[in-house]
Amino acid sequence: MSKKEEKTNVMRLLAQAGIPYTPHYYPHPDGPVDGATVARTLGQPAEKVFKTLVTRGASRGSYYVFVVPVEKELDLKAAARAAGEKSVEMLHVAELLPLTGYVRGGCSPVGMKKLFPTFIDQSAQGQDTIMVSGGRIGTQVELDPEALCTLIHGQFAPVAL
Repeated sequence: MSKKEEKTNVMRLLAQAGIPYTPHYYPHPDGPVDGATVARTLGQPAEKVFKTLVTRGASRGSYYVFVVPVEKELDLKAAARAAGEKSVEMLHVAELLPLTGYVRGGCSPVGMKKLFPTFIDQSAQGQDTIMVSGGRIGTQVELDPEALCTLIHGQFAPVAL
């Protein structure tokens, strides 16, 4: 197994929970690659590949995680409604690593430093499997969206535009 194909913490957590997954690896330059490129590189339809976005709520200052298809955007108003907040704003990239333990382009809803309220776009429910970051740039994991939702204590909601 090459260095880039080593098991990530995400994979270890999925295995510990007994959740079947398939790892996928893709080449990347020295930084993150946009999600649509990841989907094309892996030969997957874009609606099956999801990105993980972290936000801060305006009223309580709490953090929320949203998992949306890579070619969609987070609907901030719908996200705020789902979280029970007046509004939410995207977290600044510089805050991502200290808060979650992940870098931009490698952020996964599995294995963050803390379990934040997480919302998966409802479009995932229509898929047999979806792909999310494996916790490292160049790595994705494919798994059952219902199993993912259960593991992260998430909920499905219409949060993508």
